Amino acid sequence: MPLHLPTYLLYGEDAGLPPADVMHSESIAERSSLHSWEIKPHRHESLLQVFWFEKGEVEIHIDGQAHSLRGPGVITVMPLAVHGFRWTSDVRGIVFTMRESHVRTLLARDESLRERVLVSRCLPFAAPHRKPVKAAVEALHEEQTQHAPWRASAIDAAMTALFVALGRSLPPATAAPGVGARSVAHVQRFRALVDERFRDQPTLGEFAAEIGITTTQLNRVCRTVLGHPALAVLHARLCLEAQRELAYTTLSVKHIAYKLGFTDAGYFTRFFERETGTAPSAWRAEAVARR
Repeated sequence: MPLHLPTYLLYGEDAGLPPADVMHSESIAERSSLHSWEIKPHRHESLLQVFWFEKGEVEIHIDGQAHSLRGPGVITVMPLAVHGFRWTSDVRGIVFTMRESHVRTLLARDESLRERVLVSRCLPFAAPHRKPVKAAVEALHEEQTQHAPWRASAIDAAMTALFVALGRSLPPATAAPGVGARSVAHVQRFRALVDERFRDQPTLGEFAAEIGITTTQLNRVCRTVLGHPALAVLHARLCLEAQRELAYTTLSVKHIAYKLGFTDAGYFTRFFERETGTAPSAWRAEAVARR
């Protein structure tokens, strides 16, 4: 395993999902074949993945534990879990890469379902459970790859249906603690708090106190697990929300700044330029032109 574990959005890419997208889907073979069927150990900071495959075999390493699986099977990988794969070239299946924060919002009303499905795991699928899960996988993949009216609502509905199908089919699981489990748990808690409160822009000290560690410890675990300090997590979340507001609303830059907790629109503009290299108005114009 490399000394500095790479953290990607999509494997091998520093940029993956566009700001307004909540998920990406592709065939497992599509990306794996580009890397000679081997996906080396890496992790995703804020994305979870669901792999459904009907055919082929895979050797999997998740948080230091090795597994072998023959299709049909399902693999779920939570954010920050270290994982790598070696697939056989006859693999046939789909991988979904999703924003964890969005999935948790979708499943907010059902804590038991969240606990059942939002766990890193790999399991073969018995015959009685294949049909409903396969149908849910195909429905979600179809909605994501086409551009029919009300696409976002249809994707949310299909994502929920997939997790319900998985929840009904999978046994309870306990995530393996792995090396550095405490640091990973602190970072996961921090990211969850950032998703809840980024508009209020709490201080790092406030975040750290709620987690039960010091600000120095919070920065240390973020650098160890993510490769960047804690403040970068908050700034990335603010920037993502700003990009969504600019791309999909007609609110003024000043109004967006206030919605995101900035008391000065000029400071927000400088912040956005520093994070993206582009002024908010120019970024909006480019985003609208791409739509």
